Amino acid sequence: MSITPERKQTLVKEYATKPSDTGSPEVQVAILTERIANLTEHFKTHAKDNHSRRGLLKMVSQRRSLLDYVKARDEPRYKSLIERLGIRR
Repeated sequence: MSITPERKQTLVKEYATKPSDTGSPEVQVAILTERIANLTEHFKTHAKDNHSRRGLLKMVSQRRSLLDYVKARDEPRYKSLIERLGIRR
């Protein structure tokens, strides 16, 4: 359900805006997207897991807030980010 430290490091390297970057909105959105995808797979076999569903909804909301922040600051950066992640909207 959670992501491995190795996978997290690859996401940080892939979406970082500078070499020592770990907290930019792009990195945070990428990590949240990975966690959301993992939970979505989890719900295919555990449909009645409502406690995890609440966590999923919180993650989706947090990702939406971060994406709104990026969109307000820099629209081309936002568009490239959602394209790279394959998020529709």
